[in-house]
Amino acid sequence: MCIFFLIWRHPLAEIAARSIAPIGTGFAVITLVTGSSWGKPIWGVWWVWDGRLTSMLILFFFFVGYLALSNAFDQTERGARPAAILALIGCINLPIVKFSVDWWHTLHQPASIIRSGGIAIDSSMLWPLFTLFVAFQLLFIVIVLTRMLTVLNERKLQSQMIRG
Repeated sequence: MCIFFLIWRHPLAEIAARSIAPIGTGFAVITLVTGSSWGKPIWGVWWVWDGRLTSMLILFFFFVGYLALSNAFDQTERGARPAAILALIGCINLPIVKFSVDWWHTLHQPASIIRSGGIAIDSSMLWPLFTLFVAFQLLFIVIVLTRMLTVLNERKLQSQMIRG
């Protein structure tokens, strides 16, 4: 979304990015917390500087940085461009999160689904995984669209208050 905002200055792209950031932050927190609670009984520790955990923590910091930068100014337009640039830089971290288990062999097992040797997960676990993946994608889309509508209505209300 941020590239559309930076290149074409499309205001809806900025609203979409602004709507996605808190949701992504929440999903990152859920991932880090549930991963730590799962890791404690399995690995015996709450946190290890594992490649996947560390890259996910960095992704969380990019989300928080985007939120802080986009809300740092009185006028939302002033923070939109620097926040979009930070978001594009943060996108570099996405393949690192995905491939970290293959690049650095630490506590996490290697990839099970998208890998060169084909899928390495039993179908009894694969279908529930795909079902939950689709469900989370739909949940994400519904929340983003609802949030975008809220931001659009807030801006419309602000412009009406300024005019009248």
